[in-house]
This record gives sequence, structure tokens and C-alpha cells, in this order.
Amino acid sequence: MKTIIAPILVTPVTTEKAYGQSQKNIYVFNVPTTANKQQVKDAIQTQYGVTIVAIKTLVQSGKAVRFSRGKNKYPGTTKRTDSKKAYVTLAADSSLNIFEQEEVPAKTEEKK
Repeated sequence: MKTIIAPILVTPVTTEKAYGQSQKNIYVFNVPTTANKQQVKDAIQTQYGVTIVAIKTLVQSGKAVRFSRGKNKYPGTTKRTDSKKAYVTLAADSSLNIFEQEEVPAKTEEKK
């Protein structure tokens, strides 16, 4: 019996730190916490069509957040959900255009 595995959704991280890593051909992706490295590799290769050399994953713990129901009623803390990131190193001939911006022609203004 063959099991069918649903494809996972990976989304690229577009921050200044991730942009700096992309200069070294390392790209950062948000991935589901249940996904392993092989699933992440397969998902990125099918979505973006690139060759992957290495993957590093990490689970970022959710922050503790204070909450209150009213002024002095039932104060306490809760925790945000954990998130998982994947640092993907691509082959030298592969790259992604996540941070590329399209050239927009300058508008000419007419003075009246």
C-alpha cells in the first residue's frame, strides 16, 4: 500500500538578515513544525526548481506574553506558538529571485 504525502507549504523570509544571508547563497524559509529536512528539501525543489546542497533547521520557541481580562482580574501569561525555520544552502549555479525588484519606469510629470 502506497501512502500519499501532502506537499508542505514553505514561505521565504524577507528580512534584512535573510537578505544578507542570500548574498552567501543561503536562503531562509518558514516551514511547518512537523516537517523534516527531507520534506523541506522536496518542497523547495518542486516549488522553486533549484539544487540544494545543505539544510539547517531550527525551532524558534514562542514568546511568553502577559494577558489580563480587565484591570486586576485574572492576570496571567500565555505562550505564542513555536515556529520552525530552514536555512537552505543552494548550489553555486542556483539562485532565487526573492529580493529582486522589478524596474518601474519613472513617470514624467507635466507642469502647468
